[in-house]
Amino acid sequence: MTHQLTLAAAERFAEAALGHVTREYPHKLDHVMDGPEDVRGPRDLHPIFFGSFDWHSCVHGYWLLMRLQRLFPEMAQARRIDTLFEKMMTEDNVAGELAYLDRAYSGGFERPYGWAWLLALHREAQERPDQPYADILQPLARAFADRFLTYLPKLTYPIRVGAHYNTAFALILALGWADANDADLAALVRARASDHYAGDRDCPGWEPGGDEFLSAAMVEALLMRYVLGEGEFAAWFDAFLPRLAEGEPASLFAPAFVSDRSDGKIAHLDGFNLTRAWCWRGIADRLEPSLAERARATADAHLDASLPYVTGDYMGEHWLATFALLALEQPA
Repeated sequence: MTHQLTLAAAERFAEAALGHVTREYPHKLDHVMDGPEDVRGPRDLHPIFFGSFDWHSCVHGYWLLMRLQRLFPEMAQARRIDTLFEKMMTEDNVAGELAYLDRAYSGGFERPYGWAWLLALHREAQERPDQPYADILQPLARAFADRFLTYLPKLTYPIRVGAHYNTAFALILALGWADANDADLAALVRARASDHYAGDRDCPGWEPGGDEFLSAAMVEALLMRYVLGEGEFAAWFDAFLPRLAEGEPASLFAPAFVSDRSDGKIAHLDGFNLTRAWCWRGIADRLEPSLAERARATADAHLDASLPYVTGDYMGEHWLATFALLALEQPA
């Protein structure tokens, strides 16, 4: 199996995303109702991000399409992607998404995973100055950046669970946006990463949990690879995983087994394998040669375990291609 991002893979991923970003049902809302008038459907609440089973998956579904079209402008789906964005990414629709954030009890809406993916979508739009979408999405990106600026200083303890609430994953995506757009947020992300993780030692690698899609240990390592200088990262990583050269913790090298891909939570484990591959590839260039070789081989094993299952069942298909793209884009 190839572990590179090819045109064929890009077209497979794009076809899947085009099939779900405007598919309203089934849908799992993150929605607090303050009265009977709030009993409303996804499309009514979210003029853009009403598809893909849930709001955050829809956001990164659009990110996937935008990024793939930039990387492969010759792809068969390019015109359909243009048509979709022309229809959906409008100022009026963004105003509708912003209006939802002003509702009562919306402070925790999609915190922090959806926030981070919206920033990633805006950052990707900025890579296409020939298109208007960066300017159109800017007010929404600014709203979520402001939420990060309020939230991160009061987050006393990092959230380490390998799912949507994970702090390290959100900080990775937020930093990618902030480095290009907001020096204050970039500095805050780096400071909070240091506060939360700089002192971590001898990680036990107790993972995966039964429905996790992030490797908490490896996502933390990837964050620190972006935050720390080369020498600083080497010292931190040696203390964080001091027995890695001996193959310990063994759990960090073993792909997760997925027993039922029609079960939405158990299907998270395919995402776990893909994000593990992303992280191992992402830190390999900072490791000594023999461990770097093992890191890349471990990433390949995780890709082999889950890349064939990115499409096929809607419980995975509405989101897995995003994480496959993250992994395949990392230098092998």
